[in-house]
Amino acid sequence: MQGKRILYLLLGWFSLISGIIGIFLPLLPTTPFVLLAAWCFSKSSKRFHSWLLNHKFFGPIVHDWQSSDGIPRRARNRAILFMWIGMTISMFVVSRFWATIGLLIIGLCVMTYLLRMPIRTEDNDKTR
Repeated sequence: MQGKRILYLLLGWFSLISGIIGIFLPLLPTTPFVLLAAWCFSKSSKRFHSWLLNHKFFGPIVHDWQSSDGIPRRARNRAILFMWIGMTISMFVVSRFWATIGLLIIGLCVMTYLLRMPIRTEDNDKTR
């Protein structure tokens, strides 16, 4: 059991560091890595999970995801826009037919998922 905890802890820190790098590199997504880090920390360290939940920048991302209130429309639309910009750049850089088809399928699935998420109204939006 201790080995599993250490694995989750290491994966959590790797994910968080990748998310931080993603702030500066447009092709590396920040939010999924922060959410993965939160999940890993919830399985391995109450201290780090609490720290992440209370973090000035990353805390609202995790709270939005875990809350049943939904996500702000602006954040959802921005995520979709930047995802497609990154996917399009990747399609041109890789320029392989099967990679392009794979990226299109992944992009459509993620976009559908995001569009089906509940939207939090502006008066409930505490992060803006």
